[in-house]
Amino acid sequence: MVKVVKFGGSSLASAEQFSKVGDIIRADESRKYVVPSAPGKRSSKDTKVTDMLYSCYTSAEAGEQFRVQLMKIKERFDSIINGLGLKISLDEEFKTISANFKAKAGADYAASRGEYLNGMIMADYLGYEFIDAATVIFFDEEGNFDSEKTNQVLKKKLAECERAVIPGFYGSNPDGSVRTFSRGGSDITGSIVAKACHASLYENWTDVSGCLVADPRVIENPQPIKVITYRELRELSYMGASVLHEDAIFPVRKAGIPINIRNTNDPQAEGTLIVESTCQKPEYTITGIAGKKGFVAVSIDKDMMNAQVGFCRRVLQAFEEHGISIEHMPSGIDTMTVFVHQEEFEGKEQQVISSIRAMTEPDVIDLEADLGLIAVVGRGMKSARGTAGRIFSALAHANINVKMIDQGSSELNIIIGVSNDDFDAAIKAIYDIFVETNL
Repeated sequence: MVKVVKFGGSSLASAEQFSKVGDIIRADESRKYVVPSAPGKRSSKDTKVTDMLYSCYTSAEAGEQFRVQLMKIKERFDSIINGLGLKISLDEEFKTISANFKAKAGADYAASRGEYLNGMIMADYLGYEFIDAATVIFFDEEGNFDSEKTNQVLKKKLAECERAVIPGFYGSNPDGSVRTFSRGGSDITGSIVAKACHASLYENWTDVSGCLVADPRVIENPQPIKVITYRELRELSYMGASVLHEDAIFPVRKAGIPINIRNTNDPQAEGTLIVESTCQKPEYTITGIAGKKGFVAVSIDKDMMNAQVGFCRRVLQAFEEHGISIEHMPSGIDTMTVFVHQEEFEGKEQQVISSIRAMTEPDVIDLEADLGLIAVVGRGMKSARGTAGRIFSALAHANINVKMIDQGSSELNIIIGVSNDDFDAAIKAIYDIFVETNL
């Protein structure tokens, strides 16, 4: 049995946290490949090392003195090294980083050094081999992840070493320069490593005991989710649930490798198991609730709209021409509504409206801003009658006006639109009817 274990920034923020991680890894012989993030915040007032690196590089790029900033970053790593009683020195590494910052090696290079240096410390601490991610994870000329080349090279490399540390978050371009994934990309690296070594399980260790039914900033002590499918998690991640980077699902999903979200500070907790499919019935009708604020509803009314071939395409073309992505599009016989991100739309609203008028000659175009979208997700909804009715009932009881409801044909999720002001109350009402009351 082979496990790949990824540890987030909060799990590696200090020597004390490193020690916890070491105990977790050594407690299970099958935890053979480790993917570390850069050190995160040690307290709420602290700064993540990645943010410190970005700031430092910005100064270097502007031709300003950055040595003091860089030495503060070095102090963070030295405090971990000294706290663990290690003999490794990063002096030469920081000389190289300084030279590369002066040479303007790029923001991606700068950001990646947090994972790179933490990986070196982790490998020294565990006695594992260190594999620089830039030598085994690749991007193509367009900046897209090169899955085929990466899997081929990484698979061969891992076969040569029994235990290794591979830093998360970055890889290399065809010219050898460093390129990073988006923020949170260490999750993706862990998934890529798990696929390459045909891992039995990919453990993703963070500072929460798995996925929760709802956002703890909205619901006090929400219930944990024991088992969730990739599709359910994808829906929740897209709508704002942030336990796992949404792109981390794809490599392991194709390989049929389950993901286990675990808590570094509570290693006895089982966490959440993420699987392709399961016959286990969910504890509640719904699996989770997630949402985002800040949408605009653009409603287009025209008599006999349904009889006009290509009407919807022309409306969507107006958004596409101005570089605005569509979130949801509920429609009626003579009405269609397009939900878009308010930030994207506000600066271009009049151009988009002009384009819609020119292309479709509508009777009315109406805008409603400051809306939130809430996704109610669950494989159990398919076999449960009246789920939408219960949602409407809960929201009506809480005095919340529903602006939109959209249910996919898979019956895996229901999207509800409410005003931003009603967002938290709506989530609480839905959580209460399905989890607290659990009727």
